[in-house]
Amino acid sequence: QVQVVESGGGLVQPGGSLRLSCAASGSFFSRYAMYWYRQGPGKQRELVASISSGGTKKLLTSVKGRFTISRDNAKQMVYLQMNSLKPEDTAVYSCNAHWDNLDYWGQGIQVTVSS
Repeated sequence: QVQVVESGGGLVQPGGSLRLSCAASGSFFSRYAMYWYRQGPGKQRELVASISSGGTKKLLTSVKGRFTISRDNAKQMVYLQMNSLKPEDTAVYSCNAHWDNLDYWGQGIQVTVSS
């Protein structure tokens, strides 16, 4: 069983920055594909960023140039650095670990961008 725990959310002003962290347990972390999703108020869940076990990164078009995803296999952590935040980035952000055809989810964390 893989446990996933997010941290680092909160309230930030437009133009500000936050770094979300995701800790995933298990003996095979380096083999996990890791994903950040978000669901804004009244919106469907969308995939924001992904990073493969080999380090290949993908970003949602609307966050390119503002968000970056990274992983530290030694610490079993994945990070989502969010810069130049906009009110439309307000959402619950969830981390997902995918491995061996199974998905493991964190509890989600609130990010609110507001003045």
